[in-house]
Amino acid sequence: MSKEAELVEKLQNSALKDIAFSELLDVYQERLYWHIRKIVQTHENADDVLQNTFIRVYKSINNFQEKSSLHTWMYRIAYNESMRFLEKNKKKSYDNIDDVKSSHLEVLFEDEYFNGDEIQKKLHKIIDSFTEKQKRVFHLKYFDDLSFRQISELLEISESTLKSTYYTAVKIIEKKILE
Repeated sequence: MSKEAELVEKLQNSALKDIAFSELLDVYQERLYWHIRKIVQTHENADDVLQNTFIRVYKSINNFQEKSSLHTWMYRIAYNESMRFLEKNKKKSYDNIDDVKSSHLEVLFEDEYFNGDEIQKKLHKIIDSFTEKQKRVFHLKYFDDLSFRQISELLEISESTLKSTYYTAVKIIEKKILE
């Protein structure tokens, strides 16, 4: 039995759930934090979404059917929680889409935990210009280092579509970085 399968078994056993959940936090907390952080941008928001993610994982672990890996299942929950957070906070009024993007980048660059140099800032500006689908796919593949199969399970998009989206994004980045 794999370590992941053992962990799931312990998580689904009410007598071992709290101890197993602590182990789950040790293994996945940092990875999920950075996955969320790339979506919601700031440390404070990422912490809030991460907490909501683990609450949802804790409450729904008994519904985990092992159709995907535990890792992929939790990434989906983290992604959905991030989208809920963004949707909830989208109610700020902006005059146009450029104001939204500008505000989004200002928050990132002013964050005390962002320590990017000029090339990283340029990369984030380029990524911010992508469609939502391109952003998601690029983040999951490039930053989170997930396989196309894992991303396909997570986003429920075919692998061929993901590859096309990802490599298009890479070409855009290469072109704009060199400008």
